[in-house]
Amino acid sequence: MTISKQAIQRGFNEGRYNVGEPTPSPWYATIEHDAFTGRPRYAAESDDGPNSVTVTPEIIAALAEIADSVDADRASLMARTRDWWPATMLAHSEGAPMTADAVTVHVSRTPQVQAIMRLASTHRIPVTVAAGRSNVVGAALPVHGGIVLDVTGMNQIMSFNSTDLTVETGPGVFGDVLESHLQRAWGVTTGHWPSSFAISTVGGWVACRGAGQLSTRYGKIEDMVSELDVVLASGELVTLGGTHRAAVGPDLRELFLGSEGTLGVITRIVLRTHRLPDYGSSAAFLFDSFGDGLEACRAIMQAGVTPAVMRLYDEIETARHFAIDEGHVLLLADEGHPSLVDTTLAIAREAAAPHGREIESADVFETWLQTRYRIRPVAPRDANRVLTADTLEIVGRWSVLNRLYGDVLEAVGLVSGTGDGAGRRGVSAHLSHAYSDSASLYFTMYGITTSGERTRWYRAVWDAANDVILRHGAQLSHHHGVGIVRLPYLEDSLGAAHRVMHSVKKALDPLGVLNPGKLGSG
Repeated sequence: MTISKQAIQRGFNEGRYNVGEPTPSPWYATIEHDAFTGRPRYAAESDDGPNSVTVTPEIIAALAEIADSVDADRASLMARTRDWWPATMLAHSEGAPMTADAVTVHVSRTPQVQAIMRLASTHRIPVTVAAGRSNVVGAALPVHGGIVLDVTGMNQIMSFNSTDLTVETGPGVFGDVLESHLQRAWGVTTGHWPSSFAISTVGGWVACRGAGQLSTRYGKIEDMVSELDVVLASGELVTLGGTHRAAVGPDLRELFLGSEGTLGVITRIVLRTHRLPDYGSSAAFLFDSFGDGLEACRAIMQAGVTPAVMRLYDEIETARHFAIDEGHVLLLADEGHPSLVDTTLAIAREAAAPHGREIESADVFETWLQTRYRIRPVAPRDANRVLTADTLEIVGRWSVLNRLYGDVLEAVGLVSGTGDGAGRRGVSAHLSHAYSDSASLYFTMYGITTSGERTRWYRAVWDAANDVILRHGAQLSHHHGVGIVRLPYLEDSLGAAHRVMHSVKKALDPLGVLNPGKLGSG
């Protein structure tokens, strides 16, 4: 489906993208805001879950008997719930944090989690799991207060099976710690390298269905998980999986992969690993248009090869990252057995050649290696302006990606306007993960605005971009998850399946105590 400029302009005129007034659509399932970055006020209690809950001294004492420690200090809570979602940062910077009153409960063992869930269910106390807090969509924000369950103490790497090449780990193990130990002790890797690598945990990867930068070779996190232990809302412990491709009914692991803490608390993960590669190589291409680059990427994937890195940057990001003034850069890289790597890149070159020209890859690859985890801020032009930025990653079919890319750029441009003296505002994108039938585009949206305008700009840009995404039938997220920021669009995205998600939530968490106000809660 092609979205015309007139259709986008019509939405703008109707006020759906109006940056001058607050948008009327709610940003939370059961929460209203006077302003997006203000402190939430809670709607009346409903059957979908408890309202904002203050944990009594008696409950705190009971939790202290179970947990390693309990922290009821408000300042400490703010520090432990502040994540990388721009809206959370805006709220904190403006002195109106969005975290409701809660207590932080620290655990290190599964029986503690079971006892806490039994206590929470008995007293209808919300429980929101927290770990690395690298989330960028508000998934771990305890919007109903209650208990923030900090699982970073569950940080043991329990075992490694050298025959099966699997590692057993707790949910609180940070990515860099896990990878360092795997490589030094056993000479293996997960192949999972997200941008949040050093500040995210294994449990967070699973709960938000994360992806790493080498996913074309190694897969997303759901391709790596062999087995899970999950504590349900009732306190019951279940073990799911254990072998690959079993045919004993639906794969129940999938219920919890990407469930964002709404269906259970993940307490143990078994991941597949791979022997460390001893050879790598790269290639790079330059294209006249982003569409030409997309065609090259599609041709590569449909030729049957899976280079570890396949990242296509639009013209804005090509200039920003690689200091190349014109064109759209595609970086290819692979690692593993020399014969496999050389064959993969040879086939990829053959598939890409009709769409662009090959360029020297050494500098491009080295620049990417050195800067891939860096944030590149855009400086405001004067002290009265502030930078507001966010990222948005989607997955869509090859047949719609180029039109979707152009329409998102146009829609965000209509919201932001140009040449208004407020400084640079805009959107750019790159292709970050690819498959034979589809790929993920990763947009960066930024605006330099007045302090008072940034909240409305932020909301309007998200509405405009997601309106385009929904119209093209693409998926709202590829690896960041839904959290809070995508809730307004979830029902339109899922259609009748939204009721299925709600039914699963009601079945596994009938009292609505697990991360209420998020996936499946309404």
